[in-house]
Amino acid sequence: YLWGHGTKPEPLMRSKTRIVKGGKEPEIWGFDGSSTNQAPGSNSDCVLQPVFTCPDPLRGGDNVLVLCEVQLTDFTPHPTNTRAAARAVAEKYADMSPMFGIEQEYTFFQNGRPLGWPAAGYPEAQGPYY
Repeated sequence: YLWGHGTKPEPLMRSKTRIVKGGKEPEIWGFDGSSTNQAPGSNSDCVLQPVFTCPDPLRGGDNVLVLCEVQLTDFTPHPTNTRAAARAVAEKYADMSPMFGIEQEYTFFQNGRPLGWPAAGYPEAQGPYY
């Protein structure tokens, strides 16, 4: 079971391992949200709602990864559950096709420095190294 937790400034990935009988679908599972900054210690129950499974590329075999949304105990989205809002937008605009762009940047080095940089100091802004 994998989910994003509520640590600031950046949420991190959390996981719990569960052994499930072969062929059985992953079920809702709880966790202590106080250990992930998602709940106070006095009311720490949170819910993991499975939303997607895929083969585990590291363990192989019949092992699967279970991606989850975090919910409150009344099964409403937890405040840190940004996937719930994204799902609502995707459902609202399901008749449209999303477009995504990927940008990759590379740096070439020569003599231990980025290509185009002077031997000492820094280059001018947006210099020939860009």
